[in-house]
Amino acid sequence: MQHHVVSRRTFLRAASGALIAAPLARSQTPQPPNVILILCDDLGYGDLHSYGSSIATPNLDRMAQEGVRFRQFYSASNVCSPARAALLTGRYATRVGVPYVLSADDPAGLLLSEKTIAEVMKTAGFSTMCVGKWHLGRQPQYLPTNRGFDEYYGIPYSNDQAPSVLMHNTDVIESPVQLDTLTQRYTSQSVDFIARSSKNAPFFLYLAHTFPHIPLAASTGFKGKSGLGLYGDVIEEIDWSVGQVLQALQDNGVDDNTLVMFTSDNGPWYQGSPGKLRGRKGSSYDGGVREPFIARFPGRIPQGSLMGASPRTALDSWSILPGRVSGAVGTTLDILPTIAGLCNAKLPSQPMDGVDIWPILSGQQGQVDHDVFLYFDGWNLQCARLGAWKLHVSRYNDFPWSPDPIGGRYNLPLPNPELYNLEEDPDESYNLAAENPQTVAEIQASIQKLLPTFPVDVINAWNTTMSQQVYGEPDGALPVRVTTQP
Repeated sequence: MQHHVVSRRTFLRAASGALIAAPLARSQTPQPPNVILILCDDLGYGDLHSYGSSIATPNLDRMAQEGVRFRQFYSASNVCSPARAALLTGRYATRVGVPYVLSADDPAGLLLSEKTIAEVMKTAGFSTMCVGKWHLGRQPQYLPTNRGFDEYYGIPYSNDQAPSVLMHNTDVIESPVQLDTLTQRYTSQSVDFIARSSKNAPFFLYLAHTFPHIPLAASTGFKGKSGLGLYGDVIEEIDWSVGQVLQALQDNGVDDNTLVMFTSDNGPWYQGSPGKLRGRKGSSYDGGVREPFIARFPGRIPQGSLMGASPRTALDSWSILPGRVSGAVGTTLDILPTIAGLCNAKLPSQPMDGVDIWPILSGQQGQVDHDVFLYFDGWNLQCARLGAWKLHVSRYNDFPWSPDPIGGRYNLPLPNPELYNLEEDPDESYNLAAENPQTVAEIQASIQKLLPTFPVDVINAWNTTMSQQVYGEPDGALPVRVTTQP
């Protein structure tokens, strides 16, 4: 065994330093941790290597190995703007004025009465920056620098919307946007913010990547690299970006005091993989809303083995990578209350729809209690999940992104609600409503209890939907409205 000899001078210096520092440590409140939230746009549940993809994502693999990844984590919407509104407020998008995707010239935006994560963190002394896609209002009062962020660099809406502009704070600095270098520039801005902010106060960085939303683009160094087309190249460049952010934390000496989270706003659009889930972007099936979620906080989020998973689901793809996997249900609604609790920040006065999931992240508990989780499409409530069970109560008469059917596209009630056990049947293939009438009744009662708490538009949409007559289509089919012939 090798012994290390400490000199008398070194020992005395260390001892005196400890005596001096000890009273300060007791009298001062410890500095809260830094927080980084990385959000992708239209990333599929099956698009990362740690979630079963063939795309190489070594930096996200490292995050997963050094932290925890969820196998049942949900966005609160199946499309962009509502998903972001819910994430940043901890409240359903139908409560905060963003039920639909906002256009580039839309006069509306996230209600000014709502508080974002950034505004919450500012009250706790944090420096804040938003890098990337915003999509919660283009008018000046809705932009990030008026919603709690000290600085903004990015595209204020989707990259397929016109005019194509890149902004710094409230100024347009590039139009049209050069997309192939966008991920590189987002990363550079993020690394620079970490370097500047780590010297002073705690910081909150919201890095909202534009990709893999279409049109896709990758820099020269990543084009053709993945062997899986441009989509794979884009994902590998995003993974590179994650690696740069993690390296910046180490370079600036704040790696051990920073929580980093990675997820996406909704499922994949035309390309990308929802894994073994049914549905894609725009769908209320889980493929439209279940997302990868990885969290890393050295020393605070422990590594370990699979937790809270049933034996059957434990045999899926989770053994391909070491690291702790949580089978608990979590949602983007939970991010604000979790961050606020961890950083001793005061929650907004509005009631939260999410809960603090730090006990899960920290490994103290296998799960936390959630209320029923609601799946909205616009104002329409289509599904609800309670525990392992998901109840479908309404559905459109056509698939998303398809030409409207003759007579128009309508949200319609299902002839009979459909019940799926997502632990045993994650692709929602086997309706168990007839065998579990009590569970159906329990979830229906939860829906009825929550409906009056939502804006009148939600209630009106519900009443309109449920007043429609439909034919008795087979389980899983699109509903067909009964129409009166002239």
